[in-house]
Amino acid sequence: MDTPPKSHRVRLDRGTSGTFGFRLAGMFLLLGLAGCGGFAAQGRNSEGVRLFQQARYQDALRQFQEATYADPNNPNGYYNLAATSHRLGRLEHRQSDLDQAETYYNLCLDRNANHVECYRGLAVLLAEQGRKEEAFRLIEGWVQRQPSLADTRVELARLHDEYGNRQAAKDLLIEALAADPKNTRALTALGKIREEAGDTAQALANYQRSLSLDNRQPQVASRLSALRGGGGTLGPAVELGTRVADRNDAAPL
Repeated sequence: MDTPPKSHRVRLDRGTSGTFGFRLAGMFLLLGLAGCGGFAAQGRNSEGVRLFQQARYQDALRQFQEATYADPNNPNGYYNLAATSHRLGRLEHRQSDLDQAETYYNLCLDRNANHVECYRGLAVLLAEQGRKEEAFRLIEGWVQRQPSLADTRVELARLHDEYGNRQAAKDLLIEALAADPKNTRALTALGKIREEAGDTAQALANYQRSLSLDNRQPQVASRLSALRGGGGTLGPAVELGTRVADRNDAAPL
């Protein structure tokens, strides 16, 4: 097994157990094409997605492992292995699966140092195990290495929001939008924070802008309907859990 470089590696701490609760722990799958083995990897990943959706996690793991053999430089195969191991570790309360998930997340980052879903999944994993400081160091380090990338600040805002520091989260999201005014994730997250603060007008503006840029956001549409008095359900507007990768752009299936 490859060893993650120090820039991404995080220390295992089997002695901690976290009660950190992210609001959404849904997982989706990524199919990635890269190199001469890309098409074989795509087929394996596609089959892994199908098996994962049927809750056949061990079978899905085997398919994702085969995908990494076919295309060892594709980060999505390792991300899929990580997210599936993460799910198994949660369900079975098995630390060995969570440790394996951490290794796979790091192997994904070895191959793509800006893999958004991988940073999110690893931060969730660390936080769930009571390793708050490591989770913050992970994302803060990413922000420092990629100061112009809006997604780095969106992910750091997620952590601050979950730990109750809404002002820090809001400031980071405003910075993210300064870097990328069309970042729908930042707009949605900012709308959520403003809604919870009672700033309905600004929340509506943020949600409307996000939905205008990407209308494939049913949770955002539901929030808009509810805020306008249409009776929509206020489900989670910001995804905070791990997702298993379905395409290179990580769009949900």
